[in-house]
Amino acid sequence: MIFLTKLDGKEFMLNEELIETVNETPDTVIVLENGHSYIVRESMRELQNKIYENSRLQRRARLSAHDPEKPLT
Repeated sequence: MIFLTKLDGKEFMLNEELIETVNETPDTVIVLENGHSYIVRESMRELQNKIYENSRLQRRARLSAHDPEKPLT
């Protein structure tokens, strides 16, 4: 899950695996698989970076779980 910011400044968490589409109109609009949509302050590029970073951390955690002797670096 990633942290995002609504236009009113309130922060929330979103399961990025449910994202179907993202558009900038110029606001960033996220549409989920279930049809719900969110308008957020983050740009598409920032959203992409958050998703990438979260995926990278999850992969590292899974690898660490398989090899407890290997440090997270």
